[in-house]
Amino acid sequence: MIKVALTIAGSDSSGGAGIQADLKTFSAFGVYGASVITALTAQNTVGVRSVADLPPTFIAAQIDAVLDDLPVAAAKTGMLSREDVIETVAERARERAIPNLVVDPVIVAASGDLLLAPAAVAAMREHMFPLALLVTPNLREAEILLGREDVKDRAAMRRAAIDLVRMGARAALITGGALEGAEAIDVLYDGHQTHEFKAPRRGPRAHGAGCTLSAAIAASLARGASLIDAIGAAKKYVSRAIERSPGFGSGSRPLNHLVSAAQND
Repeated sequence: MIKVALTIAGSDSSGGAGIQADLKTFSAFGVYGASVITALTAQNTVGVRSVADLPPTFIAAQIDAVLDDLPVAAAKTGMLSREDVIETVAERARERAIPNLVVDPVIVAASGDLLLAPAAVAAMREHMFPLALLVTPNLREAEILLGREDVKDRAAMRRAAIDLVRMGARAALITGGALEGAEAIDVLYDGHQTHEFKAPRRGPRAHGAGCTLSAAIAASLARGASLIDAIGAAKKYVSRAIERSPGFGSGSRPLNHLVSAAQND
């Protein structure tokens, strides 16, 4: 039976991140993708030019429309740009008991543009973390969420993951793509122990890698994978998608979402 995964995120007009990346990733994993759009962005691989937020009432209506009709087995959140949007999504996720929720706390784009208003950071911690099976911040996002600037190496990533779980999430995956070195290393704390996921570094900064990773994790969770196996499959898929980038654009490289997730063995 085909499983259903839901993405609650912003739209990327260039197709490399956000809703577009999530739906492409769901398809690669053989999962039926549904979507709730939280914001529209005018962006490309170079940067974000403009953002148009959607009303929280309309976001809630989208969530209810999907959940009233489709058997959602897992979900992920991406760009939730304002406090009232975060509160609305958290309320619906809690009341509708959305399963296997992966929270990608989208704060900083690959271009360096801030996508989450500073006042909303506390709301993200307070309202979304307790609902999350997993949170997936990158290094800079982890620093912003923790209110410090010391997440610069693997040891600090382990400490940060533990601290984020203490804030309420059941598990935290710190993605280390911005670290230097021959390998791209992500660090998971699952509430009991830490785990590392490694892949060879595949060139310069990628556009939409964080969105794609969290969507791939949600897709595997929808199909019944364990959290460890879901992260491992997602890591391999993202690595292949970066390696086979089509090379479009003048900024961060978009991923090739057409690579098959089945080729990850």
